[in-house]
Amino acid sequence: MPQCLGNFSNNLSVLHLGMNKFHGTILETFSIGSNLRYLNFNGNQLQGRIPPSISNCINLEILDLGNNNIDDTFPHFLETLSKLQILILKSNRFHGLVKGTSANYSFSKLRIFDLSNNTFSGPLPAEYFNNFKAMMIFDLNMKYMGAPNYSSYDYSVSLTLKGLEIELVKIQTLLTSVDLSGNKFTGEIPQSIGKLKSLKLLNLSHNQLTGNIQPSLGNLSNLESLDLSSNLLVGRIPMQLTYLTFLEVFRVSHNQLEGPIPEGKQFNTFDNTSYEGNLGLCGFPLEKCDNGERQQPTSSKEIDSKSKIGFGWKAISAGYGCGVIFGIAMGYVVFKTRKPTCFVRMVEGERHRKIKRFSN
Repeated sequence: MPQCLGNFSNNLSVLHLGMNKFHGTILETFSIGSNLRYLNFNGNQLQGRIPPSISNCINLEILDLGNNNIDDTFPHFLETLSKLQILILKSNRFHGLVKGTSANYSFSKLRIFDLSNNTFSGPLPAEYFNNFKAMMIFDLNMKYMGAPNYSSYDYSVSLTLKGLEIELVKIQTLLTSVDLSGNKFTGEIPQSIGKLKSLKLLNLSHNQLTGNIQPSLGNLSNLESLDLSSNLLVGRIPMQLTYLTFLEVFRVSHNQLEGPIPEGKQFNTFDNTSYEGNLGLCGFPLEKCDNGERQQPTSSKEIDSKSKIGFGWKAISAGYGCGVIFGIAMGYVVFKTRKPTCFVRMVEGERHRKIKRFSN
């Protein structure tokens, strides 16, 4: 790839060199004051690192470096690109932690975040989830992304949507996606993901995630695809996920989940493949639970009322145990100090009757 391309004119807003056989490193120098908005090197054989000078492209909206051989850590300097809406780094050799800053401006306009099929490790980037402001508000104004100076040129990217690799020749501004699959992420699913209410696709599969499935995922009311398969997740499938009425694809296969599968709404449409590899799961569409236990849809009001009452089997067990101990203690005190008259009469009368029968 000719390095002189980095010194392009300030009038250049689109650079698409994807799906070729370019090799070597990415352009080392991106000129200051660049007006570049769309940069696509997807599907080449590029190696090396992402040059920090790419942060000079302050108007960049789309950066697609997927399907190359880039060997680097996560490029945190991209946080300064305040207009960035799509970041695709999938299928490379990226590694290390993806730890975001606490700055509120970082990736605030990001709507597609694809780091899939690399070797990123450590916890999921909860700090970034807190900063994805554009994914927290559902925008009803549907339009396609394109070059502002060329009305006939539409931006395009390659994404994995609902398990299928698709080339989007047009990108709707309504499309929001987080794909972190095929890495080595560890730890629990952050509760902050539940803030991304406009999210349509969430893929955290083929990692090493542990802990329970976060009930806060039930807040993602626009979610159409949720893939948590091939992790180390435990516990039950939260009933809150039945609130996801647009959910078309649901996969939790090959984890360590247990208990009854929720019933109702979209959960009546998923087949066995969504749950296979979890020996502790039961209920439709798998075998019935042995104890007949079922997870039926429960309204949020009922869940709140139960949590406020706070009166469960633990409280009953504790009260019963205290009552038994109190009764034994009081009985010991009574018999130690004096005989209860009514009880003595009853016992002595019974003994008298037995002696009388024996003598006869």
